[in-house]
Amino acid sequence: MEIVRIPVLSDNYVWLLHDAGSGETAVVDPAVADPVLAAAEQRGWRITQIWNTHWHPDHTGGNQAIKAATNCFITGPAAEAARIPTLDRQVREGDRVSLGGVQAEVIEVPAHTAGHIAYLIPQEKAAFVGDTLFAMGCGRLFEGSAEQMYANLQRLAALPPETRVYCAHEYTLSNARFAVTVEPDNQALARRLADVEAARAAGEATVPTTIALERATNPFIRASSAEAFAERRLGKDNFKG
Repeated sequence: MEIVRIPVLSDNYVWLLHDAGSGETAVVDPAVADPVLAAAEQRGWRITQIWNTHWHPDHTGGNQAIKAATNCFITGPAAEAARIPTLDRQVREGDRVSLGGVQAEVIEVPAHTAGHIAYLIPQEKAAFVGDTLFAMGCGRLFEGSAEQMYANLQRLAALPPETRVYCAHEYTLSNARFAVTVEPDNQALARRLADVEAARAAGEATVPTTIALERATNPFIRASSAEAFAERRLGKDNFKG
């Protein structure tokens, strides 16, 4: 499977997943349509599916136009179907979504939104996590609790360390600057901050990340309890760096 990152809006990433054997292409969380359609056309790929992780407009805003242009099939969280009117299939924990010969497992990871889901592809060692887990960060708690988000992060952290994590925003530099205030003695984190600063200065993306990197440097995953996580989440909400 080939995976392509498409930067859109100010800091969103849309992901294109292409299965060469079947010729199928899926779009994960299309904020807008035109750059996604252009990226697929440039590669000669036919968009057949959209996978949504949650209802926020910067993850679903391109659904209708992409469907009109391609007649693709749209999958998303059953718990948020009322807020994603373009869905063709509603999925829940334990469901599977196929792209040619590739299968994704659906897991429910509520907290950023009440019905947020992620798509795990074990055979590709890939996870599409929307706004739940970021590089050295996590999503804000708009519709759920700290206990929920902490449990979600621990579940994701238990994935194989080589698993690549495809999140939906370029928040890494801000996240890293906050993280070093939480763990100032974490040498792996200090090195990663330097790497991220250099990458962003060169205009380079910093995602996908990996589970191994997040275990070593993500202060939200590394929190000792849900209570400690909640303190860190509040700190990040108010962080100005």
